[in-house]
Amino acid sequence: MSDRESTNGSAERRLGVFKTYKLYVGGKFPRSESGRVYEVTDSKGQWLANAPQSSRKDARDAVVAARKAFGGWSGATAYNRGQVLYRVAEMLEGRKEQFVREVAAAEGLSKSKAAAVVDAAVDRWVWYAGWTDKIGQISGGANPVAGPFFNLSTPEPTGVVAVLAPQKSSFLGLVSVIAPVIATGNTAVVIASADAPLPALSLGEVLATSDVPGGVVNILSGATAELAAPLAAHQDVNAIDLTGAGAELAKELEIAAADNLKRVLRPLPAEADGSDPSTDWLAAPGTHRLTAFLETKTVWHPTGALGAAGSSY
Repeated sequence: MSDRESTNGSAERRLGVFKTYKLYVGGKFPRSESGRVYEVTDSKGQWLANAPQSSRKDARDAVVAARKAFGGWSGATAYNRGQVLYRVAEMLEGRKEQFVREVAAAEGLSKSKAAAVVDAAVDRWVWYAGWTDKIGQISGGANPVAGPFFNLSTPEPTGVVAVLAPQKSSFLGLVSVIAPVIATGNTAVVIASADAPLPALSLGEVLATSDVPGGVVNILSGATAELAAPLAAHQDVNAIDLTGAGAELAKELEIAAADNLKRVLRPLPAEADGSDPSTDWLAAPGTHRLTAFLETKTVWHPTGALGAAGSSY
């Protein structure tokens, strides 16, 4: 047998290396605490991978990680957060081929349509990166008051945000709900699409190799209702985005969220779960998601007299 035949024979006998998908919590890649996995299939029902079946314990661990990261992330300058988000876009650009394959399989799209979706997701990261140091210009400012005071309003992040990612737009929709949360200084616990979690879990690998501090974004996969219930009732979660919840589940979660007065973001009609093809997410997003998880801090400061004439500023 010639060397070439031997090489070809080895190639024919070689077994492919299957990718192991893991959760992304606290900057690390744990397996589910329960050890459970579930099968993920493509649009034709063919097996793609086994994804971790997150438990309630995983959800609680993710909240702990998000809370731990909140101080440093919210305390960073808006300009620095913009640089970090832009770095994520750079890393995504370098791994576009992988995401095109995963999005095409998850959503049943052609390669060209999947590529357009991935391009739009990368561009959306850049778009939100540009807003980090500008959102304060439209959601804060000096207020006119009758009296010798300066009155200034400034936006501040809400805290830990639970995000239910869109069920059908596995990547563009995912990016569209994560990026505005962290752009404004919040930290996130994200529940990926139950049926198409692979792009979300791969995004965790991108975040880990970019400049995003561990715990700023935590990504869980599994049954949305099973994970969302403890997050909606969690006393250390400050807000919840219900985009990936159906109408009945959203109502239950909103009731649970009222216990500690969480901010609740309901999906827009175009984003409503049930008929959200990727094209719904291609439109310009506007700023409503940036302002949804911001608090307004108003400071009164007395003016002082200047000079002997008693003039003031």
